[in-house]
Amino acid sequence: MFEVEVSRTERLSPSFLRVTFSGADLAHFADIGYDQRIKLILPLAGHGLTPMPKGPGWYQRWRELPGELRNPIRTLTVRLARPHLREVDVDIALHDDDGHSGPVARWAATVRPGAPALLFGPNAGFDGPSAGMAFRPRAENGPVLLAGDETAVPAIAATLERLPAGCTGEALMEVPYEADTLDIETPSQVKITWLARSGVPRGSLLHPAVVAAADRLLPPLAANNSVEDVDVDDLWEVPEDERPPGPLYAWLAGEAGVIKGLRRHLVADRGMDRRAVAFMGYWREGRSEAD
Repeated sequence: MFEVEVSRTERLSPSFLRVTFSGADLAHFADIGYDQRIKLILPLAGHGLTPMPKGPGWYQRWRELPGELRNPIRTLTVRLARPHLREVDVDIALHDDDGHSGPVARWAATVRPGAPALLFGPNAGFDGPSAGMAFRPRAENGPVLLAGDETAVPAIAATLERLPAGCTGEALMEVPYEADTLDIETPSQVKITWLARSGVPRGSLLHPAVVAAADRLLPPLAANNSVEDVDVDDLWEVPEDERPPGPLYAWLAGEAGVIKGLRRHLVADRGMDRRAVAFMGYWREGRSEAD
């Protein structure tokens, strides 16, 4: 647990807000990069962060608390870590096309510098592998296919900035509005494509874009090639293989129903080995992360 406070905020676009956290403990935060996940723990009205358990077994003890004493916890991606400055940036998608927002977005929309929070993330003093990173490409130079909605944009952006110069492939990001296109610099040769929904249904742009990218990045599926069935009830599968098999590595994240459809196409329709497809249902339409 890292005890932090909000240092500053920056509105990046209509749908994205950057929150910078600072705290003395962040000198020990491990800057792993790529799609490093953390937990953001928010204060409770009238209770602050006092009820939040710490130390070994904190999560189970948190689950056992009465609902009114259970601090909201949400999973987010580190956009940029600066341990030497004791700072961590987190980019937050504020709302969807219909204006709906979750606890973190509502908190972020009104938060002011000095507001307290807790971050649960990797400690640089730990000498073993850190949890919370799903991006494990087949090889340093790709090719890779990164695809997701606005909730995946921070992870895709952070990954693109860390890719090596020789890496190839495509990154597809579906966002609510044209003005949500952000500046992302990558040393790689990965082609970046923004897909602005502008009122059309979620996934209606991302799905055909992924199908078209697969046509460009994958060889034709042989007529006698056997494909693996996909468990459509899965919400999260991150292959552990350091060098997943096949000609392409795919990383998919966002609304679970949309992302499951993309994964099914790549594995069941295009014959990709499921060990070469990282699939993360970051959220589910109509349900909170705590459901």
